[in-house]
Amino acid sequence: MSDSKKIKAKLLKLLTKKNSVEFNLTDAKKVLVLKYDRIGDMIVATPIFRELKNKYPNISISVLASKGNSDVIKYNPYIDNIYTNYKNSLLKDLLSLLKLRKEKFDVCIELEHSVIPHAILRLRIINPKKVISIHKDGRYGVKGGELQLYDFYTKKNKEGHFGEIWLDTLSFFKIKPRSNKYDIFLSDKEKNKAKKFVSNISSKIKIGINLEGSFKEKQIQPEELKQICKGIYDGYSDIQIVILTTPHKLEKTNKIISKMGFDFVIPSYVTDTILDVAALIEQLDLIITPDTSIVHVASAFDKPIVSIHEKDKESYRLWKPASKLSKTVFAKSSYGLFDYSVSDIVDASLEMINKINKV
Repeated sequence: MSDSKKIKAKLLKLLTKKNSVEFNLTDAKKVLVLKYDRIGDMIVATPIFRELKNKYPNISISVLASKGNSDVIKYNPYIDNIYTNYKNSLLKDLLSLLKLRKEKFDVCIELEHSVIPHAILRLRIINPKKVISIHKDGRYGVKGGELQLYDFYTKKNKEGHFGEIWLDTLSFFKIKPRSNKYDIFLSDKEKNKAKKFVSNISSKIKIGINLEGSFKEKQIQPEELKQICKGIYDGYSDIQIVILTTPHKLEKTNKIISKMGFDFVIPSYVTDTILDVAALIEQLDLIITPDTSIVHVASAFDKPIVSIHEKDKESYRLWKPASKLSKTVFAKSSYGLFDYSVSDIVDASLEMINKINKV
C-alpha cells in the first residue's frame, strides 16, 4: 500500500471512530434515509419507505434528497419530511446538515456501495444513534467493515438488483418486505395533463421513445431513431410514437421529428418535471429508452420496456428494468451506446406489441 493510501486509510478510520450507543432498532421513532444522487436511484429506493412505514406506521421517515431527485418523492405518502442536499454550495449544505443534526435521528440508512468520504462526513455531522448500510467494497485501502461509524452492514449480494440490495437494510428492523415494487405518486394536475394529451391519439398502441441518456454517448441518434420508428411501423402500423422531451430539448426534438417526416411520430407536450414525464409514461403502452431513469419510471408503472444497455452485465444486473414485460438490447461497447442493433430494437418492440395485444 502506498504512503498516500495509508494516510487516507488512517484518516478515514479516525473520522469514523465512535462510541457505541445501546439502542434497539425496533424502538426507532425517527429514521433518515440518505439518497441525494440521481432520479433513477431514488425511484429504485422507494420500496424502503413503503415497507418501513407499513411495518411501523408511527415511525417518522425523512429523506435527504438532491435538488434533482426530490420531485420523485414529492407526493410520497410514506415520507414525512424531505430535506435537500446542496451539492454546489458548501454553506447551504452545512446549514442543511446542521438542521438535520438537531432532529436527533435514531437511525440513518445510507445506501452507498463503496467507502465514500462525503457520505461519512455527512453522517458525522448528522450524528444519528445508529447507522445502517449495505455491504461496502473497499476503497482507499480501507475495507467497509472496518469503519466503526456503521453499526450494521447487509451481506454482500453478488446476484441481486440494487432494489433488492437496498431493501435488505430493513432486515435489521425485522422486516420481510412484501413487495419490491417502485412507487411514484402523481398529482391530479399531472395526471389530467397526460390524459388530455393521450385522448387525442386514436392509434391502438401508444409508444414513448426517450432519446436521452445520462451522458451524450448514451443517446439514441436521429438516424437510429428514424430506422427504429420506420421498422416498428412497417411491422405494426396501428401505432402513435411519442418522443419524450424536456423544455430545453424541445426545439431540437421538433427538428428531428420534422426531418423524419412521419405523421405517426409526434413530440410530447412540454414536461417541466420528472413527474410530468412519469404521468405521460403511465398513459402509454410501451417505452423504448436507453439505460437511464426512464427505465425506472416505466418500471414503477409496470410498463413494457425495450431498453438499450451498454455491454456491462454487472451494471445490467444492478439496474435492469423491473417491469414484468421487458427486453434489453446490448451495445457492443462497454461505454456508451455504440454499435447496437437497430433491427434488434425493432424486433423486441414488435414482440412487446404482440404481447400487449394478447393481454
